[in-house]
Amino acid sequence: MLSLQNSLTGKKEIFKPIHEGFVGMYVCGPTVYSYVHLGNCRTFVSFDMIRRYLLHLGYKVRFVRNITDVGHLENDADEGEDKIAKKAKLEHLEPMEVVQKYTLDFHRVLNELNTLPPSVEPTATGHLIEQIEMVKTILDSGFAYESNGSVYFDVEKYNQSHPYGELSGRKIEELISNTRTLDGQDEKRGPLDFALWKNASPEHIMKWPSPWGIGFPGWHLECSVMSTKYLGEEFDIHGGGMDLKFPHHECEIAQATAANGKSPVHYWLHGNMLTLNGKKMSKSTGNVILPADLFSGNNDFMDKGYHPMVVRFFMMQAHYSSTLDFTNDALSAAEKGFDRLMDTLKMIENLPVAKTSSMDVKALIQSFYDAMDDDFNTPILIANLFEAVKFINSVNDKFATISAEDRETLMNEMNAFVFNVLGLNFKEEQGNEKLNGVMDLVIDIRKDARANKDYATSDKIRDALAGVGITIKDSKEGTSWK
Repeated sequence: MLSLQNSLTGKKEIFKPIHEGFVGMYVCGPTVYSYVHLGNCRTFVSFDMIRRYLLHLGYKVRFVRNITDVGHLENDADEGEDKIAKKAKLEHLEPMEVVQKYTLDFHRVLNELNTLPPSVEPTATGHLIEQIEMVKTILDSGFAYESNGSVYFDVEKYNQSHPYGELSGRKIEELISNTRTLDGQDEKRGPLDFALWKNASPEHIMKWPSPWGIGFPGWHLECSVMSTKYLGEEFDIHGGGMDLKFPHHECEIAQATAANGKSPVHYWLHGNMLTLNGKKMSKSTGNVILPADLFSGNNDFMDKGYHPMVVRFFMMQAHYSSTLDFTNDALSAAEKGFDRLMDTLKMIENLPVAKTSSMDVKALIQSFYDAMDDDFNTPILIANLFEAVKFINSVNDKFATISAEDRETLMNEMNAFVFNVLGLNFKEEQGNEKLNGVMDLVIDIRKDARANKDYATSDKIRDALAGVGITIKDSKEGTSWK
């Protein structure tokens, strides 16, 4: 029976969807003003895995992931410049050109990491009418007020009847005492109040008409609007990075409750951060690596590039709610483990069979489910998969036995958990068509060199390929590469 660690209650709870056989799932997507970074990727890969396991259990899943293309101000505050508009000015582009550029990059990277596309991928600019309508509803409920063409959510009034801070465990009194004075805060009744709609200055690029004047929506509003539109006033799972728990997700709860009269989400799940060589990833310190640079090896942190499937496999080796440190040694070890797992999967269907199995295969398979039922515990799942790898290799070496029925069952279940749940693929299936063509040419050139007894060139080609992680092997059947 599946259990989830609910961030809202702080407890592990048995998963009971609102509608039998159906799961509504919302994950906060990117703000598309820069290239997607590795920490974002881990969040999206983690929730892709969660979605995949729910599908494996037989649920129909509506997976909604938004694109923030307006309203996200600098430092996640209610003041400052829109990040997309700022980028547009720097690059002399229209804001929607910036959005298109970085949305395409986001999709490309997630495709390389083999994530499933969302059921719905709404944008903030595509739902301005709905956002304005929700602001009206919250105003009518008495939990918001207009001030100089802006509309703010009244946190202290809301807290009188609802527990603001329940998700992040914060107390409103402590939040108020720790709030510093900000420019423009005289518009607000209270220091914790956040913008639902902001009045736009004349120089502001991204702005739209509203009942309160020309302006733009607050950052938190879009997720409440889009999750409600596509999943209903109450839905099952809301996910995102741990950094969004406060204030973003806290504000989502307040907005949706004020608008709809009920808390919107039954299970809040949060993915944890990545570190690089033991330190927090940060653009300001230079301790950061983009996915493309990790894949290609064009970076100062790794000895070589790592295939997207190796990176995904490495991410699965830590629980989604735990921190994960990217190092060259850790990725190198993950690559070896990934290759061993994939080689074993290719071996299963040709295993010799016996009348009986020397291992309890049903119990082994049940261990896969037990791991994932325990809050999607992928590191335990992977450990159990490698118990199966040991057994399969023992059977292949004739130190153990497996029945034909058990071989078929184990093959099907391992394929399901590796490919469908963990979302892995064989490396050669992940966009290597061009590399295959290049390697065919290189191997032909080396073959000609060997035929002409030019062993210096032959060895140079072999050693150069080894230097970028490609091993070639000569045999009677010809030359192969890996």
